[in-house]
Amino acid sequence: MTAQTSLPKNPEIPCAPDRSRKTNFRDQLPEIVDIMVDSCYDKVCFEHVDADPLPSRQQVITIIETCREILFPGYFRTKGLDRINLKYRLGLEITDLYDRLAAEITESIRHECIRYGKPCQECESEGQKKALAFTRELPRLRTILATDIQAAYDGDPAASGTDEIIFSYPGPLAIMIYRIAHQLYKQEIPLLPRIMSEHAHSITGIDIHPGAQIGASFFIDHGTGVVIGQTSVIGNRVKLYQGVTLGALSFKRDESGNLDRSSKRHPTLEDEVTVYAGTTILGGDTIIGARSVVGGNVWLTQSVPPDTKVLLNPPELIMKTKT
Repeated sequence: MTAQTSLPKNPEIPCAPDRSRKTNFRDQLPEIVDIMVDSCYDKVCFEHVDADPLPSRQQVITIIETCREILFPGYFRTKGLDRINLKYRLGLEITDLYDRLAAEITESIRHECIRYGKPCQECESEGQKKALAFTRELPRLRTILATDIQAAYDGDPAASGTDEIIFSYPGPLAIMIYRIAHQLYKQEIPLLPRIMSEHAHSITGIDIHPGAQIGASFFIDHGTGVVIGQTSVIGNRVKLYQGVTLGALSFKRDESGNLDRSSKRHPTLEDEVTVYAGTTILGGDTIIGARSVVGGNVWLTQSVPPDTKVLLNPPELIMKTKT
């Protein structure tokens, strides 16, 4: 015999929309809107009203993706690439990159001019000029990125090949975006370099300021939690593991109490330095000499001579047999 669900003898009246209450709640929204509008005039909160449009974050990400296809032809987006149509396809990609980049650089320069009352810099012409200057650097970027990919393959026995590294490794991706952003940073283009570096940070967990100076054959293994500050200087063939911080020891201030933003605050790593996981190295005067190795979980605020190993004493381990 099939069990049946019994209904209540006196069912309540079905729920019906209470339109009057809904209306009463909505009536309170204009007051909230007025408060928000007033906050745009009090100079305490931040707003971007009555100003030219900012650069598009989505367009900046598209520029990164276009650069990646140009720098590693055939790996991403472009299908059916062969030796016959290579010049045609690259021509399309580079032209598209130039047009997008010129537009976003123009917006970033115009924003700086208007927002901060700077004299006219002929924004559109300057944007086109800087976009062309960046495009001329693409062959050099492609060459140095090849050294980064090779360093990743040479430094990671788990890598099955360079294709796997280009397709999937977060370290080389973050380094590629850094090298693009750094070139724009050197050209003194506002906003775009930091948008790029923070995009890389969000998708890889690796935070490299576009102002850092990093040599060839750079490899970040695993990568999560790596932080490289603005004034860091890194030589050639340097290798970092996850959780490494190249940070500032302190922040200098001028007589008015404002932060000194021009001094060197972050360390220097000379050629062929290796820094293992979880290590923190701080200070603009801190120099890690060439070919030195810094072990895991070390805290360093002083310089290290070349060809030095810096290690912590092993912690005391206590092992007990289960009873």
